Amino acid sequence: MPIELKMPALSPTMEEGTLARWLVKEGDTVASGDLIAEIETDKATMEFEAVDEGVIVKLLVAEGADGVKVGTVIAIIAEEGEDASAAAASASAPAAAPAPAAASSGGAEPVAAASASSPPVAEKGYGANPETDTPTATKEEVAAAAPAGAAPQAAAGDRIKASPLARRLAESSGVDLASLTGSGPKGRIVKADVEAGPKAKPAAAAAPAAKPAEAKAAPAAPVAAAAPAAAPAGVPSETIKLSNMRKTIARRLAESKQTVPHFYLTVDCNLDALLKLRGELNAGLESRGIKLSVNDLLIKALGVALVEVPDANVQFAGDTLIKFGRADVSMAVAIPGGLITPVITDVANKPLSKIASEAKDVAARARDGKLAPEEYQGGTASISNLGMFGIKQFDAVINPPQAMILAVGAGEPRPYVVGKELAIATVMTATGSFDHRAIDGAVGAQLMAAFKRLVEKPLGMLA
Repeated sequence: MPIELKMPALSPTMEEGTLARWLVKEGDTVASGDLIAEIETDKATMEFEAVDEGVIVKLLVAEGADGVKVGTVIAIIAEEGEDASAAAASASAPAAAPAPAAASSGGAEPVAAASASSPPVAEKGYGANPETDTPTATKEEVAAAAPAGAAPQAAAGDRIKASPLARRLAESSGVDLASLTGSGPKGRIVKADVEAGPKAKPAAAAAPAAKPAEAKAAPAAPVAAAAPAAAPAGVPSETIKLSNMRKTIARRLAESKQTVPHFYLTVDCNLDALLKLRGELNAGLESRGIKLSVNDLLIKALGVALVEVPDANVQFAGDTLIKFGRADVSMAVAIPGGLITPVITDVANKPLSKIASEAKDVAARARDGKLAPEEYQGGTASISNLGMFGIKQFDAVINPPQAMILAVGAGEPRPYVVGKELAIATVMTATGSFDHRAIDGAVGAQLMAAFKRLVEKPLGMLA
């Protein structure tokens, strides 16, 4: 009998998603493990694999369809030896209902459940995903680009095998995938192939052509069109459809600022002792190929401080307060189209060499879109470091359901009292954002004082 392919739950919090692109067409034969579709969730664009063998007899959901509920039948497969026409006739009409949703922007709502279980950075780690046969990080172009990319492939009668990340990079840089030779499994085009390929120029010209279609599809088009009308004539502009990730970032951070009573505490830390220790440790770790960053030591300092001040290592849960027995620190990492927070677990009890190795690994895989959901969900507190951009100080938005996030600025030479003398020291400003429902001002101050002490006397975090 016909096999129904249903919209899968690709993450623990997924309730609906966008069918970004079909990787098969009606009449194609598929085997277990073959890629069938790219599905965009609130955190990622993930590839959906077949688990059964057969022939695709009916695609019930159109490319680009938003708000397709988990469990909705999206395609019908006829088993080997089965009458394909009979299988197609058995496809139920209601299953196709989600297709018109492509014209709506209802993809942001499902993530309400996500806020209860994991942070974004604010999106509790906005989705990361793998470049090849696993999830890839979402980006604004995905949904808009899918229909345009599918037509030429169908016309040619042969689908180009490329990872979602490679497709997005090709779209943004104007590279023709048909001109590339894939180096991935079975000749699949991957990120490295796009980066090494020739850069084409037609990409910019393609953007205006996409605008009219987007204007028709988006219900909010009249509102969006009002802004350009007031702009000077001839000013170039582009309307970009929000990805599910960006919708979630916008919604959850707005909710955080509207519903979480933030308060902020700022300290200046003398980094000279920490920098000296880092240099000595790196000299000792060189033979093992490990190099500590300042951020690694700051993650360790925050983790130890949270253990020293357990009343700050908490989470507000309505009429209860959850107090954690270990410090799992979410580390903010910028990725194309959004932000994700990989989690370093049990930071206080891990050696710095282990923290450095894990942080380097998850940050690299986050940027390449190769994190598993469990690697960016959870965390008891967050750290966001913009020091590498020269930012002196900033206030970060709390990542619900967490109750605090530490914002770290750049270390720079400043006048500072060392002992009882005024001197020039390398000073870093750190600001903690706290949820006042869960953490009182005095508790937050104790945490910041502990963090400052550990940074200025870093041997304390190694004991």
